[in-house]
Amino acid sequence: MTDSSPDIPPTWWSALSVYFERKLLLVLAMGFSGGLPLALVYATLSARLAEAGVSKTAIGLFVWASTAYTLKFLWSPLVDQMRLPGLTSWAGQRRGWLLAAQAGVIIGMIGLGVSDPTLSLGAVAAWAVFLAFASATQDIVIDAYRIESLSEEQQGAGAAAYVFGYRIAMAVSGGGALIVADQFGWFAAYAVMAVCMAVGIAATLMAVEPKLMTDNDANIPKPKNMWAWFERAVIAPFTDFIGRPHWIAVLLFIAFYKYGDALLGVMATPFYLEIGFSLTDIGWVTKGFGIVATIIGGIVGGVLVLRHGILTALLIGGFAQAASNLVFVAQAAIGPSVPFLVVTVAVENATGGMATTAFIAYLSSLCSLHYTATQYALLSSLMAFARTGFSSAGGWLADQMDWVLYFGLTTVAALPGLVLLIYLIRRAPVPR
Repeated sequence: MTDSSPDIPPTWWSALSVYFERKLLLVLAMGFSGGLPLALVYATLSARLAEAGVSKTAIGLFVWASTAYTLKFLWSPLVDQMRLPGLTSWAGQRRGWLLAAQAGVIIGMIGLGVSDPTLSLGAVAAWAVFLAFASATQDIVIDAYRIESLSEEQQGAGAAAYVFGYRIAMAVSGGGALIVADQFGWFAAYAVMAVCMAVGIAATLMAVEPKLMTDNDANIPKPKNMWAWFERAVIAPFTDFIGRPHWIAVLLFIAFYKYGDALLGVMATPFYLEIGFSLTDIGWVTKGFGIVATIIGGIVGGVLVLRHGILTALLIGGFAQAASNLVFVAQAAIGPSVPFLVVTVAVENATGGMATTAFIAYLSSLCSLHYTATQYALLSSLMAFARTGFSSAGGWLADQMDWVLYFGLTTVAALPGLVLLIYLIRRAPVPR
């Protein structure tokens, strides 16, 4: 053992410099591509439905249109193992699937844009399901590419870069789409978002297929029959995970860490509209200004992971995220004050960026490199299922109480995840 122990935390400057590496910039661009569809299925769609006169209860239930995010682990083994004719041989396993998923996302955006909730709510739901499926498939590939392409030391920064891109995209497809819709209509908003997918496609074309995947192509023998393929692609990733200590507590933590944030997120836009903010206010302040706060929070989260470890970063980010919900209580009491909305957005986005960066790094640390796509899809699907299940009741709860009480309840809802995290810190630590 020497004095130059690898456990000595790096300086803040050296921790920040990693963000300028080429691989990290590509992950950022892919995160942008991954984040664009989400707001179109959640917050932006909620605003569109609210403007069309759909009830808050129906808006809350509409979250189930995005079930693909919760079930993506079902087809993640195909993404892990199945070759796409033409695309895989030309671009590789990860890049080929990514290009196919991105094409699906563009089609889904255009389809959702031409549908009209005042004429057929069913058509809107169908296109939302299609877009969510293509988007969830894209997420499977991006997550696998990120984990396989980055070194262990880069995983925290990679999670942060992914969050940067993802949250910036959510601001674009959230706030930006609302501004375009306010001026030119909803079809124009969705068409502009489809054009923005060019960022992700360009990143995919510039990326290099992960060495792990090319090694697998060369060294792993092809399965002799369907059962052998099923065993390798489906059974092995699950048995690998459940063979670890405290795996039940880990799954419960993943489900509950974002509980309060999920309840807040699904009702945030209807809340802004109901208390008197215009679509332009929401677009420029809650999304446009929020980009800066998200970037700052994501950077802090990534540096916390690198300097203090994943679990400590999760704890700091979790408490900060829970406390940020109380700012919405104040906003509900004050009313449509744009200056205070800036404060609300700054606090919510900064703490959300911190917590999400640490959370993604944690999920990545749980994945075996032999089953990256399947295991990460399983874990993130559990997170999405919890978000969908918990947030779908948000509309009903908001109908039963005033906004002050509702946002107070979202703060309390964050506590179970933090209790589970404290248990894991004591019983099941993860590597730095």
